Formats: sequence, structure tokens, C-alpha cells
Amino acid sequence: MQIASILVSIVAPFDNHIANGGDKLLGNASSIKKRGDGKVYVSGQMQRHVFFSAVNKLNLMDESKRNTYVSNSDGITDDIAKDLRADLGGYMHTEKEQGSKRRTGAVSVTPAVAMNESKVSMDLLTRVKSNPDGQEQAIATKEFSEHDDMVMNFFLDLSTLGIVENPKYENNFNVSIDIEDMLKDDNERKRRAKLFLESTFMLNDYANKSRNMVCGEPKKILIVFNPKFSRKASRYFIVSEIEQKNILDELKNKGAQYYIGDDECSDKAVYKACEEAMNFLGNKENTLYNPAKIEKETVEK
Repeated sequence: MQIASILVSIVAPFDNHIANGGDKLLGNASSIKKRGDGKVYVSGQMQRHVFFSAVNKLNLMDESKRNTYVSNSDGITDDIAKDLRADLGGYMHTEKEQGSKRRTGAVSVTPAVAMNESKVSMDLLTRVKSNPDGQEQAIATKEFSEHDDMVMNFFLDLSTLGIVENPKYENNFNVSIDIEDMLKDDNERKRRAKLFLESTFMLNDYANKSRNMVCGEPKKILIVFNPKFSRKASRYFIVSEIEQKNILDELKNKGAQYYIGDDECSDKAVYKACEEAMNFLGNKENTLYNPAKIEKETVEK
């Protein structure tokens, strides 16, 4: 199978959390991010932060990482052959009087949103006083959500993984686009796809992680390997059973391969679905779509 895109849709239980804080409401009262319907959410920016934190840890542990690394979010390079954040997440470099260099990343995410209206409570925090004769005791309050089943999605577009498009202009008209594979290594492209997939299984580094342990690891998961560039299955966990069936039927009709895991069902635990998905991706018969290679073969013909 030639894989053009990988979609991972997750339901993760968050307990007693402020995984993504909002603005201070009054004085020292910290708020949690909430939508108008009362559902707590975690912004896409925080989701990307947590995702790349997982990518970095997995890459550091990988013996075949060579000279690759994950740059800090405030210092992203344009060297996608080495910088995984530049490749998977994209970048924009502005240059005075020269416009900007911009690249859309291969990975896109949705905010994590609670499936039901959240129940928000208040926590009282105090700062330890080391000097009894010093200033008055500092007291602050912080909102937290008691329990949420959070739905989130991650999508990998393999047409841009390790790929750069170089447009050619004549008289201000775009006459052609040169597609270049900056990795020039099918094994490295597949390694990065595996990093993407495995990182979605271990999302943990949310806000205030030193004193607020949040586990974003899934209790339900849908993993889709698609020969097309479709994100429709991202709705799977928030629609009716009839629509879920139709989504899966459509995936089958389009030749996609999918895996579903649910820790609340004894016969299809999440870890089994993740293991099967990793094995499918690692199978040598399953290749990753590479537009640079296809363009080269077309030109040679």
C-alpha cells in the first residue's frame, strides 16, 4: 500500500487538570481555557508543544537518529534534513526588505476539546513563608477541571514530509515547481513517520507539568493509513454510531487501513491497536508517498 496520509484520533481522560491555562480573571485567580458551551479545551499551540516534546524524547532515544534534533520553538531553523521541528512543524523566517521564507509543516493538529460540559472547581494555593516577619502570606486561587474526556486529532501529510517545493518564475509568472526530497533516504522518511505515530501515544508534557501531572495517553484511538489526503475520520469519536459506521465504510471503500483501540473493551485494547499500526507502517510492502520521486520518474519517462 502507498500511504499518503496518517490520521490519529484520540480520546484521553484528564483528571483534576489545568492542562492549558487562560488569563487571570481577577487578581491572583488563574482561569482554565473554556469554550462558550462550558467545555474545557487545550489550544492547538499547546497540543503542538506536547507533541514535539514527545518527538524530542523519542528521537533522543533512537539509535538511528544520526544528526537530527528538535529545535526550540523560538529558534526553528530551515534545515529540514536535520531539524525535525522545521520538517514536521514548519517555519516562517522574515527578512527585512526581502519578504519571508515560509514552509507549511507536515503535521497539523486540532485543539483537544472535552466531549461533555466540564465541571470546574477552585484550588487554593499558598506560597511557603521562610521569614515570619516578612510580607503577608501570599494566597492565590486557580481553576481546575475535575474530569474530561478530551478528543484530539493529529494528521501527517506525507506529500510534505522532507519535501521542499521550489517555484520557478518567468516574467512574474509561476511556470513550474521543482519538488525536491531533502532527505534522499526512504528509511529516514519512514523513521520520521514512526516518530509521528509513536509520539501521539505518549502526550504528557502539558502546562505546569512540574506540579500538575496530566496523562494525555489515549483510552480510545483510531489510526488511519490513507492512500488519499482525507481528514474526515477526525470526527469519528464525536458523531453517532450510524455516522461512525459510514465513516469506516468509506475508509474501506477508499482502500484505507485503520485500527481502533478501546481500553474499555477487553478484546481491542489501545496498546494492541498501536502495536498493529506500528507493524503495518514498518512493513516493507507499505511505502510512503513521495512526490519528488514520482516527479523524477515522470520526467525520465
